[in-house]
Amino acid sequence: MNYQAPPPPEKSNVMTIVAVAAIVASIAANLFLLYQVNGLKDESAHSREVLQGEIDTLKENSTAMTAAQRKHMDELKDDLDARSRQLSAQAMQAKKEAVSYADEKSKVLESAQEKANQQIGQVSSAVSEVSKKADTANAKIADVNNDVGAVKTDLTATKTNLDQTKSDLNANIAALKKVQGDLGGTNSMVATNAHELEELKKLGVRNIVEFTLKKQKDMQKIANVSLKLDKADFKKNKFSLTVLADDKTWEKKDRNTNEPLQFYVAKSLYEIVVNSVSKDEKTITGYLSSPKYEATR
Repeated sequence: MNYQAPPPPEKSNVMTIVAVAAIVASIAANLFLLYQVNGLKDESAHSREVLQGEIDTLKENSTAMTAAQRKHMDELKDDLDARSRQLSAQAMQAKKEAVSYADEKSKVLESAQEKANQQIGQVSSAVSEVSKKADTANAKIADVNNDVGAVKTDLTATKTNLDQTKSDLNANIAALKKVQGDLGGTNSMVATNAHELEELKKLGVRNIVEFTLKKQKDMQKIANVSLKLDKADFKKNKFSLTVLADDKTWEKKDRNTNEPLQFYVAKSLYEIVVNSVSKDEKTITGYLSSPKYEATR
């Protein structure tokens, strides 16, 4: 038996229409979307072309800028290399000069140090020598101090002796006779014997030269004068003399013993004193008195 499907209900047709409409709307929407997508693709392609152009332009500009920068960098590098070489050369020269200067100063310092060491050695030696001399001087000072004590003792004794000597000398001077000379204007101290003659010498006022004069024809030299005994009288203690001095001649006739016979030699007063006449009347003894310092001619 044949079975036939029952006719669809009316509601199903509506749903179909709706479904178809939805499908059509979906297709239309899809087509619209596709159109928009294609438009976007075209616009994107155009944008891509524009962007690519700009990128190419940028690339070209970047390439040109990079080349200029590279050239500038190369120039800077060359300049830097040149400056580096110059600075290196200057540094080498400065180092060389510094080393030379340091060597020179080192030699100067070594020389100065050597001299200083020598001077220090000399000073040390001198100090050592001075120290030794100081020790010796101290020892000598100690000896001198001891000697000073002894000298003080001796000085006291000497002073006592000197006082005694002065007292004796004053007594001896008082004992010497003052006699007027034959020139009449001067009194002289006269020694009449050997003791008084020694005291007269001790005074140290005049030069005293003792003599013994013989009776003879020729003149006899006594110091810087010449004498000749012409006559002698033992009993009367008289005598006669001829005196030659300073190219001048004086005759002293009939003079007494212990009488000063005076004459001038170059403005200086000389004196002859005869103390005794021998018994045979052939000799006389006495002394010649002259000043310590001759007067100016």
